[in-house]
Amino acid sequence: MHDTPPSVPDFTQWPSFPFEGDLHVKQLDDPVPVEPPRKGEGLRECTACNAPDDAYIWVGERWRVRAMDRPTGLPMVLILESRTHLDLGDLPNLLAAELGVMTVRLERAIRSLDGVARVHVNRWGDGSAHLHMWFLARPYGRLQLRGTFLSLWDSILPPISEAQWRENLALVAAWLAEFGGRPLAEPPRIQWQAPSSLLAQSEAADAAAAVAAAAAAAAAASVIEAAEEIPEPAADSTPGVDPTDGDMAASTDPADGDDDAGSTRAVVAPTSEAASPAPAASQAPAGNAAPAGAAAPSGTAPSGATPSGVSESGPSTSDAPKPGFAGAVAVPASGPAVLPGTRAGNGPTDDAAEKAAGELDKPPRKPAPNSDA
Repeated sequence: MHDTPPSVPDFTQWPSFPFEGDLHVKQLDDPVPVEPPRKGEGLRECTACNAPDDAYIWVGERWRVRAMDRPTGLPMVLILESRTHLDLGDLPNLLAAELGVMTVRLERAIRSLDGVARVHVNRWGDGSAHLHMWFLARPYGRLQLRGTFLSLWDSILPPISEAQWRENLALVAAWLAEFGGRPLAEPPRIQWQAPSSLLAQSEAADAAAAVAAAAAAAAAASVIEAAEEIPEPAADSTPGVDPTDGDMAASTDPADGDDDAGSTRAVVAPTSEAASPAPAASQAPAGNAAPAGAAAPSGTAPSGATPSGVSESGPSTSDAPKPGFAGAVAVPASGPAVLPGTRAGNGPTDDAAEKAAGELDKPPRKPAPNSDA
């Protein structure tokens, strides 16, 4: 005579029970005389002992924490294992005491995650002889998941996103690492590439640098052009060389590192009599000479017979011009320009003409009282 199946227990009516409908209780099998060995018992290999540290999210000297191989329905499901192949009842006092500390520490780490209300701690141990403690996080507000059937709901609920799952693993590993050990779980954002906005900002910075370099080059060119049109005299001498006849050219040497970006340097080239036009103004009679400032008498000429900016031995470089100098003059088409207070020419003929002009400009000497004249 077959046994009558028992009636469905009352817990099937609990709100936390995950099934409904017509339920039947399975027929209970007869007990076996000898239970089969678990993993890690007898000749069966131990999965935990053969697993490398890379398979765990956190490892310590005597304990390791691992997760499932993929996301599940609960926010977090972790397993705490001892490094030594021992079961719960085989733990020495030191490891037994540490098990209590690790249980509390891991429970706090999981409960610190967003959306976690409680952490269920379970130990079954029917499948493996290696000590392993289960930690299951119950989502906040899901009252239907309270109680005994949380592990069943983990297989029924849709899995959480992998990004959130990896983020949770990294947070728990970092929490445990605050007390020692080594975290091995990394959040997914560490493996992400830089956002496109950062790339756009980098390209914008490069474009701005290119625009700035072009603007600097344009500014340098405009300075050179201005210097060619309006030559400025040296600060410590009187200018007397026409920039249009090749004697002086304003240039900016990029190799001169001590010059500012906007400064120019006046370079004096050797004077060639064959290439220079004849200074007609210097050969004019003294009576038709330029105003007094144009040709100074020989007795009042500045020290040195060589005009400013020209040396007998070759080209020389004048000092930087003083700002605010207003001595620029227009260059006539028929001859060289004459700056106020300077001499028009450079050659021996110019010196003789100036000497003669100086003699004519001298007032006549009065005769002595006893002179025959």
